[in-house]
Amino acid sequence: MSKKTNSLASTHPEVLQALDKLGLRLRANRVALGWTVKEMATRLLCSQNTYRAIEAGKPSASVGIIANALWLFGQLDSFDAIAPVPINASANTRARKKSGTTDAALISEAERDF
Repeated sequence: MSKKTNSLASTHPEVLQALDKLGLRLRANRVALGWTVKEMATRLLCSQNTYRAIEAGKPSASVGIIANALWLFGQLDSFDAIAPVPINASANTRARKKSGTTDAALISEAERDF
């Protein structure tokens, strides 16, 4: 009997559904290429049980193995669609300033002397 961790037991149902769909898509790609689970596991350097868990949508599956499976199917570019960077994300980034320069918004020591 396998142990269930709290994080896996509390996986949201929507996440489980998305993982199930991903597993079905990976299985469809594998079958379309005529590869067995054993061949796929060999290509991914993992066990057959690990690959079966991915196709079954188990939340404990390694994202690295999933990425390698996408690469084998020529679909690694679909990984870019996962958690895209928000458009306004660059507005909150900090730029490095050159050493020795002061920030115009900072008050100098001379200005602090009343």
